[in-house]
Amino acid sequence: MGTSLQPVGVLAPGANLNAYIQAVNGFAVLSAEEEKQLAEELYYHENLEAARRLVMAHLRFVVHIAKSYAGYGLSQSDLVQEGNVGLMKAVKRFNPEKGVRLVSFAVHWIKAEMHEFILRNWRIVKVATTKAQRKLFFNLRGAKKRLAWLTHDEAKAVAEDLGVDVKHVQQMEGRLSAYDAAFDAGTDDDDETAYQAPAHYLEDKRFDPAQMLEDADWEQNSVSGLTLALEGLDERSRDILQQRWLNDDKATLHDLAAQYGVSAERIRQLEKNAMKKVRASIEA
Repeated sequence: MGTSLQPVGVLAPGANLNAYIQAVNGFAVLSAEEEKQLAEELYYHENLEAARRLVMAHLRFVVHIAKSYAGYGLSQSDLVQEGNVGLMKAVKRFNPEKGVRLVSFAVHWIKAEMHEFILRNWRIVKVATTKAQRKLFFNLRGAKKRLAWLTHDEAKAVAEDLGVDVKHVQQMEGRLSAYDAAFDAGTDDDDETAYQAPAHYLEDKRFDPAQMLEDADWEQNSVSGLTLALEGLDERSRDILQQRWLNDDKATLHDLAAQYGVSAERIRQLEKNAMKKVRASIEA
């Protein structure tokens, strides 16, 4: 069974979420014996009908979990849909011999999919990428009891409770308090507010003619200085730097040692001395 399994046929959380909730609440709750029997059919015989019944009987549980993430401003239908994916993954991996109910096993998979969805869509700029940041993101939102910023003592208490540094709590609090802003002014903005859009005060200087001319002049001077510095070296030193640093297919110390019939350490010394001469010539 893959995650492409459609648990309720054509029924899916969409525009009419209430109708979906009413439908999934109509599915019978499985007893422990029924659940174990279906799980064994799936686990040992890959019975997809058993998988379908297991998923359908637990869809109401996904809805229940999705409601706990209502404060993130995301579509409940989307959260339920992502949670259903987690439920199907859990059903696929459920081992009836472990002696636990499916609902206890599935909660991890359901929340994991919802967390991924929230972190992908809550902000344009990602607020949490590492495992520790994700843990802090979800726990800190629940730990803040008011809208004001945490005091140092409060941040320290949160840090101790979650097992992270205070500075990480403060950094995440800043990310949570930030908001996304449109780059261009909105179509309804008037002249008094449109200037506040980032498009009016953030400049892209990559194509500024003066900056481009300055960069080109600097690059030309650098190339000219390097060429003159290389010409001041003896032929062997110049060839060593050419093969070690300037060629596309760069030679190793051992390659050059074999070519010149000396040790690799001697090549390293010659390279080091040549680099010193080049640097001194360019800086002169």
